[in-house]
Amino acid sequence: MGGVSVDALHRREGLRLQRFLLRMLGNPTDAADATQETYLRMLSALSRTGVEHPTALLFRIAHNVALRTRNRHRLERRLFADEGEADLVDIVDGMALPERQAIARQELRRLAAAVDALPPRCREVFLLSRFEGLANGEIAVRLGVSRNMVEKHIIKALLHCRRRLEHF
Repeated sequence: MGGVSVDALHRREGLRLQRFLLRMLGNPTDAADATQETYLRMLSALSRTGVEHPTALLFRIAHNVALRTRNRHRLERRLFADEGEADLVDIVDGMALPERQAIARQELRRLAAAVDALPPRCREVFLLSRFEGLANGEIAVRLGVSRNMVEKHIIKALLHCRRRLEHF
């Protein structure tokens, strides 16, 4: 790396990198997660090879991480898109017909069964993400796994739940 440490790179480019990722992702939480992932990938790259232009590599990695994050969010929105969202408003406000309430309870039971059928680690990641609202980086730190593994578990859980709900 020509004598430039990741720590020095972070001090020199950290704020610029955060602004760059915030512009790309539009969300401070996602930008913070992407920043962490970028530095992890940078460390990994530096351990495998020498780098002539570390700043350029850092921002290329950040760009790729941001694109991957946006694609993941798009996939998650598609997986959980529900044509019947207007019906859910009726159920939530208590003004729904009894039939709709019964159907909603059935769907919730099916979803709970689908989540229960997930492998333990996958279920744990999914619940931390969707029900406790933790960011992927926080989940990775809490469970001692990579952010990439957290994302894989979430996608696996989303696909599993979607398939299970479509087959009933």
